[in-house]
Amino acid sequence: MSSLPPDLFDTTTLVSLGAVAAILGAAYTLSRATLASSTPASLRALFIWHAFDALIHFVLEGSFLYHCFFSVVQAGMGKGGFYYPDPENYLGWGAKGKGVVHGSQAGGDNPLAGLWMVYARADKRWGGVDLGIVSLELLTVFVVGPMACLVCYDIAKKNPRANILMIILATAELYGGFMTFCPEWLTGNINLDSSNFMYLWLYLVFFNVLWVFIPFYAIYIASADILDAFRVRTASLATKKLE
Repeated sequence: MSSLPPDLFDTTTLVSLGAVAAILGAAYTLSRATLASSTPASLRALFIWHAFDALIHFVLEGSFLYHCFFSVVQAGMGKGGFYYPDPENYLGWGAKGKGVVHGSQAGGDNPLAGLWMVYARADKRWGGVDLGIVSLELLTVFVVGPMACLVCYDIAKKNPRANILMIILATAELYGGFMTFCPEWLTGNINLDSSNFMYLWLYLVFFNVLWVFIPFYAIYIASADILDAFRVRTASLATKKLE
């Protein structure tokens, strides 16, 4: 790998990582304030995960969408001179959009734009407007985020509906992750930078693998509870036949 970039641990990077840790802390605190002490460890962990998931979608990915739709500057004039070109006729700009770019790169000194510009060092699609990413994030923010909140509510209320919602959400997260990275795999990862351990193992691997392993765990826990309910029903029906 090449030598480490000088901005690898700059203030913006440290604040960005701190923001993610703070969101996790908020999700944990919410679990302590909401769940009964008798809540199984597996459900407590899944409550924390879905609360964390919802906050990430609303706060961070919601800010990404905001900049994709409302932040615009002349190309090359964004923060740090980053330039990821807009798609042709993006938002109907057509010819008037020539020479301008949207996205985090146009967010100036906005802290959340800065956070995404840090991540864009590893995957530059997040610095501008990639139609595949934006399309997925619209579903993530406006559908998956609210559903994750509903999962937390159902777990707290001991509503078995949480199992169905967790399976739906986990499937959506896995599909979204595949559709995020498959275009890169098919084009030789042209937008990804894996030149140092931070970009490769923290940004590209760790922050994305979380949305692979934990959804599989959610499917496992939810499926086990649903199958157990079917076994109880089957046993009950068998008992009634013997009476």
